[in-house]
Amino acid sequence: MANPFEFLQQVRAEANKVTWPTRRETLVSTALVLLMVVLASIFFVSVDWTIKNLIGVILTLGK
Repeated sequence: MANPFEFLQQVRAEANKVTWPTRRETLVSTALVLLMVVLASIFFVSVDWTIKNLIGVILTLGK
């Protein structure tokens, strides 16, 4: 096992190889994720509402 100083040098060298996203890329990705969350939420709420109403109609037919 390498000594701690050598380990930290290797960590720093590897961190310098990372290509970090730009601020704009981060903001665009965040906006797209939020948009997909909103769209998925609307979809699942509408499906849930539709199924609830269908079950309600089916149960009232049995009365």
